Amino acid sequence: MHRSIEAEIPRLRRYARALTRDAVAADDLVQDCLARALGKLHLWQEGTDLRAWLFTILHNQYVNQVRRAVREGASVGLSETEPLLSRAPHQGRRLELRDLERAISKLPEEQRAVILLVGLEGMRYEEVAVILDVPVGTVRSRLSRGREALRRLIGVVADHNAESLMTEPDAVTRGRQRFAGEAGRSEIVVNRRARAYPAVGPAKGTPRTGFRVG
Repeated sequence: MHRSIEAEIPRLRRYARALTRDAVAADDLVQDCLARALGKLHLWQEGTDLRAWLFTILHNQYVNQVRRAVREGASVGLSETEPLLSRAPHQGRRLELRDLERAISKLPEEQRAVILLVGLEGMRYEEVAVILDVPVGTVRSRLSRGREALRRLIGVVADHNAESLMTEPDAVTRGRQRFAGEAGRSEIVVNRRARAYPAVGPAKGTPRTGFRVG
């Protein structure tokens, strides 16, 4: 079971980084998710979708963080230091993707989550519905509204990139491969930040998971 969970860590990290746009915060979020999953492993039903169960835990953890930050007057997920999508090879493409990243960050959380899960993770609508605990029809409507909002926010750029992000499997695969390459290099940054800010880590009282996230 632990090996099955460990196999999902790269996907969890990718989604967490897309949500938080900060490598350190994302790794903390994944650690919290894994700790919670291990603590509630007895609740998981063998034969059901482990990936969807883990993503559900991570997503709920993030939503709780955002709600807590709103109550405390803090900001979450607004850092510009971590790219949502991997860097494009050409300057023009990089600028287009940066526009798309910023537009996605302005979407309502429910629309942004659907776009990230469908587009970045390539999940089926049924899987997303399980993770977000909503009907499949709601997933479709949120995706449609999110795409339309992106078009309004950045016009032609969003029209082109949002379509690719959410409807072209090959483009999604290429994006994952580029992200994987960037993730390896970004671990150096994560380690440097960890040394610079030794207090950063799982919340006080959070048990160690035994999994290596960074």
